[in-house]
Amino acid sequence: MISVKAPGKLYIAGEYAVVETGFPAIIVALDQFVTVTIRSADQIGSIVSSQYQENSIYWRREEGEMVFDNRDNPFHYILSAIKVTEDYAKTVGKDLGIYHLTVESDLDSKDGRKYGLGSSAAVTVATIKALCEFYALPVDHDKLFKLAAIAHFHVQGNGSLGDIAASVYGGWIAYRSFDRDWLKLAEKSYNFAELLDMDWPGLDIELLTPPKSLKLLVGWTGSPASTSHLVDRVALNKAKRQQAYQDFLNNSQACLKRMIAGFRSQDLHAIQTEIAINRKLLNELDQFTHAHIETPLLTKLCDIAEEFGGIAKTSGAGGGDCGIAIIDSHKQLNQLIEKWAANQIIPLSFNVHHVKE
Repeated sequence: MISVKAPGKLYIAGEYAVVETGFPAIIVALDQFVTVTIRSADQIGSIVSSQYQENSIYWRREEGEMVFDNRDNPFHYILSAIKVTEDYAKTVGKDLGIYHLTVESDLDSKDGRKYGLGSSAAVTVATIKALCEFYALPVDHDKLFKLAAIAHFHVQGNGSLGDIAASVYGGWIAYRSFDRDWLKLAEKSYNFAELLDMDWPGLDIELLTPPKSLKLLVGWTGSPASTSHLVDRVALNKAKRQQAYQDFLNNSQACLKRMIAGFRSQDLHAIQTEIAINRKLLNELDQFTHAHIETPLLTKLCDIAEEFGGIAKTSGAGGGDCGIAIIDSHKQLNQLIEKWAANQIIPLSFNVHHVKE
């Protein structure tokens, strides 16, 4: 039996700008996981997820292809991950097998609501990791990222794939997205082995080390949000306000460069200053895209954090989900957390997860 896990993530800064090729964001991997288990099977395989127990699917293999008994299923990311990995396996001469694949997830609340930790990315990464082990495929972090990015992009069609990078590399990362239009063309021109070995235009991933005094606090609003829907809404409105959008991109890029420099120099104050600037830039973006990025409860989360000496903002696409606060670990953390809880903001006791080489 093979069992692997992949962590969820939270965006720290650079949201929305990161969907454009080469524009930076900072993302962190958290110690909440998707676990994928694979057991070899004889003639009938299965895919089972604790999230979709009533929709478990069974499959067999005919002439090398997976054939499903269920027409409608919610396993799109898992199936895309399987297809991409098995296409790669075929290019290196592996025979395809039959297996039972099981998915367990920590990335939702007990009542099934999503925290916004990138569960679709984590399940994609974990499925590919497990299948690479099952088929004994040569894969390092860079190849795993590329396989998972391809699989995820085939389903979602938008987004930066930064959540894939966080799930693969772990810890704190500075991420710049690759050119997605280039990938669409490259898939038609190169085989998998070539695609995994080449440099992808615009892609840059740097591991960051935070200052020792930096404490990351996460608060959840209890209201799930759709990243794809919000990114689409910004994309629709940016065409109408091209100059304002370009100003947002340029200002976000400058802000993130200064923030990354703050990580490199271990300067907590510099990081906090840029977090505040990034929050302001996202609110300016909201004014002309009407995406409703910072909800009233997220504003309350930020205001409370500032009362206790922290700097806070929305995390990810906003519209609900989580907010993050960056604060000196010597400050009154318990009082901040208690005031969040008193204002319908659920503190999440998650920690940063580092992936082993």
